Amino acid sequence: MLGFLTQVQHVTAPAVDYGAIAPILIVFSGACISVLVEAFVARPARWSAQVALTVLTLAAAGAALGMHLYTRGATPLVTLAGTIAVDGPGLFLWGTLLALSVGAMLLIADRTVEPGGAFTPDAAVRPGTTADRAQAVGTIAHTETTMQTEVFPLFLFSLGGMMVFTAANDLLTMFIALEVLSLPLYLMAGMARRRRLLSQEAAVKYFLLGAFSSAFFLYGVALLYGYAGSVQLSRIAEASAGTDRPDTLLFGGLALLIIGLLFKGSVGPFHTWTPDVYQGAATPVTAFMAACTKVAAFGAILRVLTVGFEGTRWEWRGLLWGVAIVSMVIGAVLGLTQTDIKRMIAYSSIAHAGFLLVGAIALTTQGLSGTMFYLLAYGFTTLAAFGVVTLVRDADGEATHLSQWAGLAKRSPLTAAVFAFLLFALAGIPLTSGFTGKFAVFSAALADGMAPLVVVALVASAVAAFFYLRVVVLMYFSEPAADGPTVSVPGTFTTAAITLGVVVTLLLGVVPTFALDWAGLGGFAS
Repeated sequence: MLGFLTQVQHVTAPAVDYGAIAPILIVFSGACISVLVEAFVARPARWSAQVALTVLTLAAAGAALGMHLYTRGATPLVTLAGTIAVDGPGLFLWGTLLALSVGAMLLIADRTVEPGGAFTPDAAVRPGTTADRAQAVGTIAHTETTMQTEVFPLFLFSLGGMMVFTAANDLLTMFIALEVLSLPLYLMAGMARRRRLLSQEAAVKYFLLGAFSSAFFLYGVALLYGYAGSVQLSRIAEASAGTDRPDTLLFGGLALLIIGLLFKGSVGPFHTWTPDVYQGAATPVTAFMAACTKVAAFGAILRVLTVGFEGTRWEWRGLLWGVAIVSMVIGAVLGLTQTDIKRMIAYSSIAHAGFLLVGAIALTTQGLSGTMFYLLAYGFTTLAAFGVVTLVRDADGEATHLSQWAGLAKRSPLTAAVFAFLLFALAGIPLTSGFTGKFAVFSAALADGMAPLVVVALVASAVAAFFYLRVVVLMYFSEPAADGPTVSVPGTFTTAAITLGVVVTLLLGVVPTFALDWAGLGGFAS
């Protein structure tokens, strides 16, 4: 017993660089305070309190990130007993997540486009009942101006998990972060005010498939631990370099690990949840998932492949070539058949995931910076696009069938022009961020000897451009139906979110130098 106590006395606490991880700590602290607001603030005052707290949390986290960059730059460091790496790519991804979360929060908080907000006042009410229909249209007392404000702490917890996910230096921390970012999203997907049965179906599908992919990820972690005797990425890299151990555990573990990450990034053929969840979830949640979750997933993919498996790239690279091609083909071809605007953008995201994977597997400085720039550009364009989707409405809520967008330019020229610009950006038309992002990723792939993969990507881009242009033609060259949907006048929050997305999409297409330079600032810590 005395010997045990002596050993305990010699245990030293790991050094923690609180300044470096301050953005994460602030986001999680804000999430915890947000839970207390739900418990102790009166219901009528919760929305304003939660919005103010969320804005303050994001601003404080952004200020802490800026302070770290100003005082210490992008110098790589590892803290919290080697579990968190703070480096150039990690800082860029943190900044991207915080910037995108501002736009997502504005869409989530808006209560003017959909009276009372996009989220149900009482998620416990059974879908399809009289009470459910009444609260959807605001005929129950107070439901017209209230919403389920638990969405704000869920939003912050998910954001914090995404930030840890992109900076995790070992696979166990990465798995915990994966669950922290995913569980709130499962709940948020089922909280839509309208079409609640579809929303809850989306949440169940997302939860079941997400749990399945998490099992793949965790099994891969177990196999890699059996191979390297450690879950740290740098230790796995050391074990795979010049060893006589059999590679079965190494590549089996990597395959399972990558499946879990590709699922979260909506990469085909691990994409099956994406169209249903994008369509069923409340559109602000869809925007948050489409923009921020993809940043988190590909940030983790970049870190895992670069830090842990760069030395074995020739063994797994061909397989990821195939995955990228499948994702691009699925997204481009099946996107042509969609008649729902949200499902169309979902298949668009699957195609874009394939383009992102092209840059991710280059494993060069140019490929790393190009992929991160693409994530930034795609995130803002997608946020703004879903913001526009919330504006076109009929008696049942959002009018998402393509036929309902016919002649939109005659009903609302400004809305049609903004959406057309965003679709051009997704298609990669010059002078938009989409063109610059694709050029950066494809140039990196060409420089790394992946010309055949780039040719496939260009063909897929041309095919995908058709279903973007089809919507533009429908809006400008078709006559609107007499009983067609109306275009809501956006409130301050939605206007700010759409404006932010459009301005960034334009700036990154015209003057992308600053973002590209920041994306190329340093490499991963190990």
